Amino acid sequence: MTKSKSPSVPALSGEQSLNRYLAEIRKFPVLTAEQEYMLAKRYQEHEDPEAAAQLVSSHLRLVAKIAMGYRGYGLPVSDLISEGNVGLMQGVKKFEPDRGFRLATYAMWWIKASMQEFILRSWSLVKMGTTAAQKKLFFNLRRMKKQLEAYEDSDLSPEDVTKIATDLGVPEQEVINMNRRMMMGGDASLNVSLRGAEEGSGEWQDWLADDRPLQDETVAEAEESQMRMEMLSEAMNSLNERERHILTERRLTEKPQTLEELSQEYDVSRERIRQIEVRAFEKLQKAMQRIAGERLLPGIA
Repeated sequence: MTKSKSPSVPALSGEQSLNRYLAEIRKFPVLTAEQEYMLAKRYQEHEDPEAAAQLVSSHLRLVAKIAMGYRGYGLPVSDLISEGNVGLMQGVKKFEPDRGFRLATYAMWWIKASMQEFILRSWSLVKMGTTAAQKKLFFNLRRMKKQLEAYEDSDLSPEDVTKIATDLGVPEQEVINMNRRMMMGGDASLNVSLRGAEEGSGEWQDWLADDRPLQDETVAEAEESQMRMEMLSEAMNSLNERERHILTERRLTEKPQTLEELSQEYDVSRERIRQIEVRAFEKLQKAMQRIAGERLLPGIA
């Protein structure tokens, strides 16, 4: 049987060629689950470079989509895509198709990890972000500010600082410092021109305006959501019965019970209920991280 010619990955040399690159990668077909499995098995068993190339090329759009989510850090999106492609290749190399989930679900972790490491290396402000908690703050601050409807380019209110610090488990002063340093970094404009494409010129927002979900991204998000639910269920087993009940009633239900209600149920003080809740949440987080490492990221420390 004659093997088909493996697809070549388009070159990405800088912002000037980015629009052309985005148009080119849209031409690669999305693999069916069966096609993906057969290619992955072929690479796993025979290290077939053609199989790996097809797996990589079919997920280049996923890398570009993820890179758009990190454009607010002021770095060239072309560089983010290049770093993400390296992560994608690592994901393809370590992917185990018999585990039962799609490549996009697994590779997404490698792509994001590669981009985040690049951002951390590139931003001078992250010299202070050496701990896991500080890195978590760095990559979640913008999202939380948006949820709190805080202005992107202004200081946080004391109430918002307290909430973010509590939710992310970092000192309030670190939240203030990180926010001010990120304000200095600036955001990339969505109206930056993209030239050099066959179609002429355009703007970033022209690319972002396409709201149609990518098939591989949709599959990845659905499977990731299911996987997180499974990991949460497994992680809950690390708690004792009282911790599970209190954490569930306080954080995992639509209508959380108050500290007062639970203190009456257990005949203890409200402060004692709060302590149990905090301890249970910390145990749950550690269990989730351990399970994620075992199931998805055995090669990432």
